[in-house]
Amino acid sequence: MPLEIIIGTQWGDEGKGRVVDLLSKQADYVARFNGGDNAGHTVTVGEKLFKLHLIPSGIIHTHTTAVIGNGVVINPQVLLNEMKMLQDNGIEVSPRRLLISHAAHIITPGHLALDRAQETALGNTKIGTTMRGIGPAYTDKVSRNGIRMEQMLDPTSFKDSLTRHLEAVNQKLVILYHAEPVEIPLIIDDYLDYAQKLCPYIKDISAVLYEALRSSKNVLAEGAQGSLLDLDHGTYPFVTSSSPTSAGAFTGLGIGASNQAHVIGVTKAFQTRVGSGPFPTELFDETAQKLRGSGANPWDEYGTTTGRPRRVGWLDLVLLRYAIRINGINELTMTKLDILSGFDQIYLCNSYLSSGNISSDLPLGPAYLDPYQPEYESMAGWKEEIRGIRNWNDLPDHAQTYVKKVAELCRVPIHLVSVGPERDDIIAVPE
Repeated sequence: MPLEIIIGTQWGDEGKGRVVDLLSKQADYVARFNGGDNAGHTVTVGEKLFKLHLIPSGIIHTHTTAVIGNGVVINPQVLLNEMKMLQDNGIEVSPRRLLISHAAHIITPGHLALDRAQETALGNTKIGTTMRGIGPAYTDKVSRNGIRMEQMLDPTSFKDSLTRHLEAVNQKLVILYHAEPVEIPLIIDDYLDYAQKLCPYIKDISAVLYEALRSSKNVLAEGAQGSLLDLDHGTYPFVTSSSPTSAGAFTGLGIGASNQAHVIGVTKAFQTRVGSGPFPTELFDETAQKLRGSGANPWDEYGTTTGRPRRVGWLDLVLLRYAIRINGINELTMTKLDILSGFDQIYLCNSYLSSGNISSDLPLGPAYLDPYQPEYESMAGWKEEIRGIRNWNDLPDHAQTYVKKVAELCRVPIHLVSVGPERDDIIAVPE
């Protein structure tokens, strides 16, 4: 199918980057449609580890064109640093290979300062943001005070817009939050330099993708974060400021809904979360430490963007089925199955208990999960190390049973399973 959408089914960090990397082999365009550099996709190629926050991870393949959509908010400094990192590693990042939507909004140091001040003011009720200015940038976008990439094409207008924006930010910082103002002249000089470097990449990507799909080119839409962080459908208010669901791909890229999509959901073999918010299956004991890892390896459960240790727990099928429903997911990819090696017993949360009632679904979505206690199903674990295995039939029987059980209880097939950090640590699941 010409349009495929990759969606995280949890709170982000599901391993979407390596799935995008795999599927990019057949893609002509790989397009990022939401979020900002608060997201992070990690791809391991041999001994090289690529941590990408804005540029779609499919750019590592030489035949693809990478697209950053209008639904993304862009910190120009982060983007340029990322471009340089890729170029230093021999990857072409030219205006031929990277297209940036003219309608994407820009993050400024003013947004970062507001993010820090607002989070500090919340005290114990803070959201747990990544402090990357994402929320304030989207707030400006919605209130029609944002600055778009297309304004970089006119230096005079861009400078005027930046000046007005930063003066307004400083008023808020000083009067509302009693914080230090930002240095306006220095920021303007930097951003005019960024604009000069980025102007050649700015395009109407909606038109580009329209023609691509009309010509039956393969477009892979890459979502950042996870469905449970969706502004409307996530664990509100502990959510992000954009739509990481499949519907967000259409608005975040300017693609018409008549383009039918194949939606692939990515889930870890267990549950993780960074930041505040409800987490019914969260663990705090030695099991949690084993799932998380020590942090010595880049694939341990520490945030790609923040470096914070992730909260961990057993896989929550109530939330997974919810994510499947709101995204219209056609198939699943399960990552990090290898982390479950060595457990005597593995647990799946298949329902919630609340006030004596058992529920296998969410009556009013995931915003208020405090009353619910997880009800677990126990399964036999396996002791064998499964990294390095490439064939489904070579997996331990109990590992196969675990994957099949998740697919059965979610009523969606699992087609791929990852068993390690390398890009080829992938096993195809027979139908």
